[in-house]
Amino acid sequence: MSRWISDRPKTIVLQPTTLCPMDCEYCYLLQRSLKQEMSPAVSAAIAAGIEPSWAPVELVWHGGEPLAVGVPRFRKLLEPFEPLRLAGQVRHQVQTGGGTPITDTWCDMFKQYDISVGVSLDGPRHLNHLRADRGGHPMFDRTIAGVETLKRRGIPFSVLAVVSEHGVNQAVEVLDFLRDLGTTWIGFNVEAKEGANADATTPSRDRAVRFWRDAFTWCRDHPAMTVREVDKLWGFLGLTRGQRDADARHDLIPTIGWNGDVVLLSPELLGVRSATYDNFVAGNVLADDLATIARRAAGLSYVQEFATGLEKCKQTCEFFAFCQGAHAGDRFFEHGTFTATETDHCRNSVQAPILALADLLHERQTA
Repeated sequence: MSRWISDRPKTIVLQPTTLCPMDCEYCYLLQRSLKQEMSPAVSAAIAAGIEPSWAPVELVWHGGEPLAVGVPRFRKLLEPFEPLRLAGQVRHQVQTGGGTPITDTWCDMFKQYDISVGVSLDGPRHLNHLRADRGGHPMFDRTIAGVETLKRRGIPFSVLAVVSEHGVNQAVEVLDFLRDLGTTWIGFNVEAKEGANADATTPSRDRAVRFWRDAFTWCRDHPAMTVREVDKLWGFLGLTRGQRDADARHDLIPTIGWNGDVVLLSPELLGVRSATYDNFVAGNVLADDLATIARRAAGLSYVQEFATGLEKCKQTCEFFAFCQGAHAGDRFFEHGTFTATETDHCRNSVQAPILALADLLHERQTA
Protein backbone atom coordinates (compact mmCIF):
# COMPACT_ATOMS: atom_id res chain seq x y z
CA MET A 1 0.00 0.00 0.00
CA SER A 2 2.80 2.42 0.84
CA ARG A 3 4.05 2.10 -2.74
CA TRP A 4 0.93 3.82 -4.04
CA ILE A 5 -0.52 5.89 -1.19
CA SER A 6 1.28 8.66 0.72
CA ASP A 7 0.77 8.82 4.46
CA ARG A 8 1.35 12.59 4.49
CA PRO A 9 -1.66 14.50 3.11
CA LYS A 10 -0.80 17.62 1.16
CA THR A 11 -4.40 18.69 0.54
CA ILE A 12 -7.31 18.59 2.97
CA VAL A 13 -10.79 19.47 1.72
CA LEU A 14 -13.21 20.92 4.26
CA GLN A 15 -16.98 21.21 3.81
CA PRO A 16 -18.20 24.18 5.85
CA THR A 17 -21.76 23.54 4.66
CA THR A 18 -23.69 21.15 2.46
CA LEU A 19 -25.91 24.00 1.25
CA CYS A 20 -25.48 25.60 -2.14
CA PRO A 21 -27.87 28.35 -3.33
CA MET A 22 -27.06 27.24 -6.87
CA ASP A 23 -28.49 24.30 -8.78
CA CYS A 24 -26.00 23.79 -11.58
CA GLU A 25 -27.10 21.20 -14.10
CA TYR A 26 -23.91 19.12 -13.81
CA CYS A 27 -23.36 19.39 -10.04
CA TYR A 28 -22.25 16.17 -8.32
CA LEU A 29 -23.22 17.22 -4.77
CA LEU A 30 -26.02 15.07 -3.35
CA GLN A 31 -27.04 17.17 -0.33
CA ARG A 32 -26.79 20.67 -1.72
CA SER A 33 -30.38 21.57 -0.74
CA LEU A 34 -29.73 20.85 2.96
CA LYS A 35 -28.38 23.49 5.34
CA GLN A 36 -25.95 21.47 7.44
CA GLU A 37 -23.05 23.55 8.77
CA MET A 38 -19.69 22.69 10.27
CA SER A 39 -19.27 23.65 13.90
CA PRO A 40 -16.17 25.33 15.35
CA ALA A 41 -15.67 22.14 17.39
CA VAL A 42 -15.16 20.18 14.16
CA SER A 43 -12.73 22.72 12.69
CA ALA A 44 -10.82 22.77 15.99
CA ALA A 45 -10.55 18.97 15.92
CA ILE A 46 -9.27 19.09 12.34
CA ALA A 47 -6.63 21.69 13.24
CA ALA A 48 -5.50 19.70 16.26
CA GLY A 49 -5.04 16.58 14.13
CA ILE A 50 -2.73 18.08 11.49
CA GLU A 51 0.76 16.69 11.97
CA PRO A 52 3.70 19.13 11.73
CA SER A 53 5.44 16.69 9.35
CA TRP A 54 2.67 17.20 6.79
CA ALA A 55 3.50 20.86 6.24
CA PRO A 56 2.73 22.68 4.11
CA VAL A 57 -0.91 21.58 3.82
CA GLU A 58 -3.43 23.20 1.47
CA LEU A 59 -6.80 23.58 3.21
CA VAL A 60 -9.49 23.80 0.52
CA TRP A 61 -12.89 25.05 1.68
CA HIS A 62 -15.30 23.64 -0.85
CA GLY A 63 -18.75 22.16 -1.46
CA GLY A 64 -21.61 23.11 -1.14
CA GLU A 65 -21.06 26.85 -1.40
CA PRO A 66 -18.55 27.70 1.36
CA LEU A 67 -19.53 31.38 1.48
CA ALA A 68 -23.12 30.40 2.30
CA VAL A 69 -22.15 30.06 5.99
CA GLY A 70 -21.60 33.82 6.20
CA VAL A 71 -18.56 35.79 7.30
CA PRO A 72 -18.99 35.52 11.10
CA ARG A 73 -19.30 31.72 11.07
CA PHE A 74 -16.52 31.27 8.53
CA ARG A 75 -14.24 33.37 10.71
CA LYS A 76 -14.97 31.07 13.68
CA LEU A 77 -14.09 28.05 11.53
CA LEU A 78 -10.78 29.63 10.53
CA GLU A 79 -9.61 30.66 13.97
CA PRO A 80 -8.38 27.20 15.15
CA PHE A 81 -6.02 27.08 12.16
CA GLU A 82 -4.50 30.50 12.79
CA PRO A 83 -1.44 29.31 14.77
CA LEU A 84 -0.75 26.76 12.01
CA ARG A 85 -1.14 29.37 9.28
CA LEU A 86 1.14 31.85 10.97
CA ALA A 87 3.73 29.07 11.39
CA GLY A 88 3.56 28.29 7.67
CA GLN A 89 2.07 24.83 8.23
CA VAL A 90 -1.22 25.44 6.42
CA ARG A 91 -2.60 27.80 3.81
CA HIS A 92 -6.24 28.40 2.92
CA GLN A 93 -8.07 28.28 -0.37
CA VAL A 94 -11.77 28.82 -0.96
CA GLN A 95 -13.61 27.70 -4.09
CA THR A 96 -16.81 29.65 -4.74
CA GLY A 97 -19.40 29.33 -7.46
CA GLY A 98 -20.73 32.83 -6.90
CA GLY A 99 -23.96 31.62 -5.28
CA THR A 100 -23.25 33.97 -2.37
CA PRO A 101 -22.10 37.50 -3.27
CA ILE A 102 -18.46 38.35 -2.72
CA THR A 103 -18.59 41.58 -0.73
CA ASP A 104 -15.98 43.91 0.72
CA THR A 105 -16.48 42.17 4.06
CA TRP A 106 -15.54 38.84 2.48
CA CYS A 107 -12.52 40.49 0.85
CA ASP A 108 -11.40 41.84 4.22
CA MET A 109 -11.44 38.28 5.57
CA PHE A 110 -9.67 36.85 2.53
CA LYS A 111 -6.87 39.34 3.11
CA GLN A 112 -6.74 38.87 6.88
CA TYR A 113 -6.27 35.10 6.60
CA ASP A 114 -4.36 35.17 3.30
CA ILE A 115 -7.00 33.02 1.58
CA SER A 116 -6.51 32.15 -2.08
CA VAL A 117 -9.75 32.52 -4.00
CA GLY A 118 -10.96 30.26 -6.79
CA VAL A 119 -14.05 31.11 -8.81
CA SER A 120 -16.12 28.57 -10.72
CA LEU A 121 -17.02 29.98 -14.13
CA ASP A 122 -17.34 28.20 -17.47
CA GLY A 123 -16.68 31.11 -19.81
CA PRO A 124 -18.77 33.87 -21.41
CA ARG A 125 -22.47 34.19 -20.71
CA HIS A 126 -23.76 31.75 -23.34
CA LEU A 127 -21.37 29.01 -22.15
CA ASN A 128 -22.16 29.57 -18.47
CA HIS A 129 -25.88 28.84 -18.77
CA LEU A 130 -25.65 25.51 -16.90
CA ARG A 131 -24.80 27.46 -13.74
CA ALA A 132 -28.11 28.69 -12.33
CA ASP A 133 -29.76 29.39 -8.98
CA ARG A 134 -32.61 27.36 -7.52
CA GLY A 135 -35.11 29.47 -9.39
CA GLY A 136 -33.44 28.63 -12.68
CA HIS A 137 -31.99 32.12 -13.08
CA PRO A 138 -28.48 32.36 -14.62
CA MET A 139 -25.64 33.09 -12.21
CA PHE A 140 -23.39 34.81 -14.73
CA ASP A 141 -23.98 38.46 -13.75
CA ARG A 142 -23.69 37.71 -10.03
CA THR A 143 -20.47 35.75 -10.49
CA ILE A 144 -18.94 38.51 -12.61
CA ALA A 145 -19.95 41.09 -9.98
CA GLY A 146 -18.04 39.07 -7.39
CA VAL A 147 -15.00 38.91 -9.65
CA GLU A 148 -15.10 42.67 -10.13
CA THR A 149 -15.15 43.10 -6.33
CA LEU A 150 -12.06 40.90 -6.03
CA LYS A 151 -10.30 42.91 -8.73
CA ARG A 152 -11.21 46.22 -7.13
CA ARG A 153 -9.73 44.99 -3.84
CA GLY A 154 -6.58 43.71 -5.52
CA ILE A 155 -7.25 40.04 -4.72
CA PRO A 156 -5.98 37.59 -7.39
CA PHE A 157 -8.30 34.76 -8.35
CA SER A 158 -8.07 31.47 -10.20
CA VAL A 159 -10.85 29.92 -12.28
CA LEU A 160 -12.20 26.39 -12.50
CA ALA A 161 -14.23 25.85 -15.65
CA VAL A 162 -16.35 22.85 -16.55
CA VAL A 163 -16.06 21.76 -20.17
CA SER A 164 -19.42 20.29 -21.16
CA GLU A 165 -20.85 19.24 -24.51
CA HIS A 166 -21.83 22.89 -24.99
CA GLY A 167 -18.32 24.29 -24.65
CA VAL A 168 -16.00 21.57 -25.89
CA ASN A 169 -15.66 23.30 -29.29
CA GLN A 170 -15.04 26.73 -27.76
CA ALA A 171 -11.61 26.52 -26.13
CA VAL A 172 -10.26 29.72 -27.68
CA GLU A 173 -13.38 31.74 -26.87
CA VAL A 174 -13.33 30.55 -23.24
CA LEU A 175 -9.62 31.24 -22.84
CA ASP A 176 -9.88 34.70 -24.40
CA PHE A 177 -12.78 35.56 -22.11
CA LEU A 178 -11.09 34.38 -18.92
CA ARG A 179 -7.83 36.12 -19.82
CA ASP A 180 -9.71 39.39 -20.39
CA LEU A 181 -11.55 38.84 -17.10
CA GLY A 182 -8.23 39.07 -15.28
CA THR A 183 -7.22 35.61 -14.12
CA THR A 184 -3.80 34.11 -14.81
CA TRP A 185 -4.62 30.51 -13.80
CA ILE A 186 -7.33 28.24 -15.22
CA GLY A 187 -8.18 24.61 -14.51
CA PHE A 188 -10.51 22.78 -16.89
CA ASN A 189 -12.74 19.97 -15.59
CA VAL A 190 -14.16 18.05 -18.53
CA GLU A 191 -17.63 16.99 -17.42
CA ALA A 192 -17.68 13.51 -15.91
CA LYS A 193 -20.17 11.10 -14.36
CA GLU A 194 -19.95 11.80 -10.62
CA GLY A 195 -22.37 11.70 -7.70
CA ALA A 196 -25.65 13.41 -8.55
CA ASN A 197 -24.41 13.84 -12.13
CA ALA A 198 -24.04 10.09 -12.73
CA ASP A 199 -26.15 10.21 -15.90
CA ALA A 200 -24.10 12.94 -17.57
CA THR A 201 -23.39 12.94 -21.30
CA THR A 202 -19.65 13.48 -21.47
CA PRO A 203 -17.74 14.71 -24.53
CA SER A 204 -16.09 12.06 -26.70
CA ARG A 205 -12.32 11.69 -26.61
CA ASP A 206 -12.03 12.93 -30.21
CA ARG A 207 -13.85 16.14 -29.32
CA ALA A 208 -11.70 16.50 -26.21
CA VAL A 209 -8.56 16.12 -28.35
CA ARG A 210 -9.72 19.02 -30.52
CA PHE A 211 -10.36 21.10 -27.40
CA TRP A 212 -6.86 20.46 -26.08
CA ARG A 213 -5.27 21.12 -29.49
CA ASP A 214 -6.82 24.57 -29.43
CA ALA A 215 -5.80 25.07 -25.79
CA PHE A 216 -2.14 24.16 -26.46
CA THR A 217 -2.02 26.45 -29.48
CA TRP A 218 -3.58 29.28 -27.49
CA CYS A 219 -1.17 28.81 -24.58
CA ARG A 220 1.81 28.97 -26.93
CA ASP A 221 0.69 32.48 -27.90
CA HIS A 222 -0.21 33.54 -24.34
CA PRO A 223 2.66 32.38 -22.09
CA ALA A 224 1.55 34.56 -19.16
CA MET A 225 -1.52 32.36 -18.64
CA THR A 226 -1.27 29.06 -16.79
CA VAL A 227 -3.71 26.35 -17.86
CA ARG A 228 -3.42 23.60 -15.29
CA GLU A 229 -3.54 20.62 -17.66
CA VAL A 230 -1.18 22.16 -20.21
CA ASP A 231 1.26 23.18 -17.50
CA LYS A 232 1.17 19.71 -15.94
CA LEU A 233 1.99 17.98 -19.23
CA TRP A 234 4.83 20.38 -20.06
CA GLY A 235 6.19 19.85 -16.56
CA PHE A 236 6.10 16.09 -17.01
CA LEU A 237 7.95 16.29 -20.33
CA GLY A 238 10.62 18.39 -18.63
CA LEU A 239 11.46 15.61 -16.19
CA THR A 240 14.34 13.21 -16.68
CA ARG A 241 13.55 9.75 -18.03
CA GLY A 242 14.06 8.27 -14.58
CA GLN A 243 11.70 10.78 -13.00
CA ARG A 244 9.04 10.10 -15.62
CA ASP A 245 9.26 6.35 -15.08
CA ALA A 246 9.01 6.56 -11.28
CA ASP A 247 5.70 5.70 -9.63
CA ALA A 248 3.99 8.55 -7.80
CA ARG A 249 2.31 8.16 -4.43
CA HIS A 250 -1.28 9.39 -4.35
CA ASP A 251 -2.39 11.98 -1.83
CA LEU A 252 -5.04 10.69 0.57
CA ILE A 253 -6.89 14.03 0.19
CA PRO A 254 -8.79 13.69 3.48
CA THR A 255 -12.17 15.31 2.85
CA ILE A 256 -14.02 16.31 5.99
CA GLY A 257 -17.76 16.82 6.03
CA TRP A 258 -19.71 19.33 8.06
CA ASN A 259 -20.19 16.72 10.83
CA GLY A 260 -16.55 15.63 11.00
CA ASP A 261 -16.85 12.48 8.86
CA VAL A 262 -13.74 11.81 6.79
CA VAL A 263 -13.56 10.19 3.36
CA LEU A 264 -10.30 9.56 1.52
CA LEU A 265 -8.89 9.70 -2.02
CA SER A 266 -11.77 11.60 -3.68
CA PRO A 267 -13.77 14.59 -2.39
CA GLU A 268 -16.65 13.54 -4.64
CA LEU A 269 -17.25 10.49 -2.40
CA LEU A 270 -18.36 12.66 0.53
CA GLY A 271 -22.03 12.02 1.26
CA VAL A 272 -22.30 9.13 -1.19
CA ARG A 273 -24.11 6.09 0.19
CA SER A 274 -22.61 2.65 -0.32
CA ALA A 275 -23.22 -0.33 1.95
CA THR A 276 -20.32 -2.14 0.29
CA TYR A 277 -17.83 0.55 1.35
CA ASP A 278 -19.48 1.77 4.59
CA ASN A 279 -20.29 5.07 2.87
CA PHE A 280 -16.51 5.56 2.40
CA VAL A 281 -16.21 6.99 5.93
CA ALA A 282 -12.76 6.36 7.36
CA GLY A 283 -13.55 7.94 10.73
CA ASN A 284 -14.72 11.12 12.39
CA VAL A 285 -12.43 13.85 13.69
CA LEU A 286 -14.55 14.26 16.83
CA ALA A 287 -13.71 10.68 17.78
CA ASP A 288 -10.19 10.19 16.37
CA ASP A 289 -7.51 12.64 15.36
CA LEU A 290 -6.86 13.11 11.67
CA ALA A 291 -3.45 11.44 11.74
CA THR A 292 -4.97 8.29 13.24
CA ILE A 293 -7.66 8.27 10.55
CA ALA A 294 -5.04 8.70 7.84
CA ARG A 295 -3.07 5.75 9.17
CA ARG A 296 -6.27 3.69 8.99
CA ALA A 297 -6.36 4.06 5.20
CA ALA A 298 -4.52 0.84 4.41
CA GLY A 299 -7.25 -1.21 6.07
CA LEU A 300 -10.13 0.27 4.07
CA SER A 301 -11.48 -1.90 1.26
CA TYR A 302 -11.89 0.94 -1.24
CA VAL A 303 -8.33 2.14 -0.67
CA GLN A 304 -7.09 -1.42 -1.15
CA GLU A 305 -9.13 -1.74 -4.35
CA PHE A 306 -7.73 1.55 -5.62
CA ALA A 307 -4.19 0.27 -5.10
CA THR A 308 -5.13 -2.85 -7.08
CA GLY A 309 -6.55 -0.66 -9.82
CA LEU A 310 -3.32 1.32 -9.96
CA GLU A 311 -1.35 -1.90 -10.43
CA LYS A 312 -3.65 -2.85 -13.31
CA CYS A 313 -3.28 0.58 -14.89
CA LYS A 314 0.49 0.38 -14.72
CA GLN A 315 0.46 -3.03 -16.41
CA THR A 316 -1.99 -2.17 -19.19
CA CYS A 317 -2.01 1.56 -19.97
CA GLU A 318 0.50 3.35 -22.19
CA PHE A 319 -0.42 6.66 -20.58
CA PHE A 320 0.32 5.55 -17.02
CA ALA A 321 3.65 7.34 -16.54
CA PHE A 322 1.89 10.68 -16.95
CA CYS A 323 -1.51 9.75 -15.55
CA GLN A 324 -0.37 7.68 -12.54
CA GLY A 325 -3.87 6.24 -12.30
CA ALA A 326 -5.76 9.54 -12.01
CA HIS A 327 -8.78 9.87 -9.73
CA ALA A 328 -10.34 7.20 -7.56
CA GLY A 329 -13.87 8.59 -7.58
CA ASP A 330 -14.29 8.37 -11.35
CA ARG A 331 -13.64 4.63 -11.23
CA PHE A 332 -16.41 4.11 -8.68
CA PHE A 333 -19.00 6.35 -10.33
CA GLU A 334 -18.50 4.83 -13.77
CA HIS A 335 -17.82 1.20 -12.89
CA GLY A 336 -18.97 0.68 -9.30
CA THR A 337 -15.50 -0.49 -8.26
CA PHE A 338 -12.09 1.04 -7.65
CA THR A 339 -10.27 -1.81 -9.41
CA ALA A 340 -11.49 -0.58 -12.81
CA THR A 341 -8.99 1.17 -15.04
CA GLU A 342 -10.01 3.47 -17.90
CA THR A 343 -12.62 6.17 -17.28
CA ASP A 344 -14.04 9.17 -19.12
CA HIS A 345 -11.73 11.33 -17.03
CA CYS A 346 -8.76 9.31 -18.28
CA ARG A 347 -9.82 9.62 -21.89
CA ASN A 348 -10.74 13.32 -21.84
CA SER A 349 -8.36 14.88 -19.32
CA VAL A 350 -5.26 12.67 -19.59
CA GLN A 351 -5.17 10.81 -22.90
CA ALA A 352 -6.71 13.63 -24.95
CA PRO A 353 -4.15 16.32 -23.97
CA ILE A 354 -1.27 13.93 -24.75
CA LEU A 355 -2.75 12.98 -28.12
CA ALA A 356 -3.44 16.63 -28.92
CA LEU A 357 0.14 17.68 -28.17
CA ALA A 358 1.51 14.70 -30.11
CA ASP A 359 -0.56 15.73 -33.14
CA LEU A 360 0.67 19.31 -32.96
CA LEU A 361 4.31 18.29 -32.61
CA HIS A 362 4.00 15.83 -35.50
CA GLU A 363 2.47 18.50 -37.72
CA ARG A 364 5.25 20.91 -36.82
CA GLN A 365 7.96 18.34 -37.60
CA THR A 366 6.47 17.42 -40.96
CA ALA A 367 5.57 20.93 -42.08
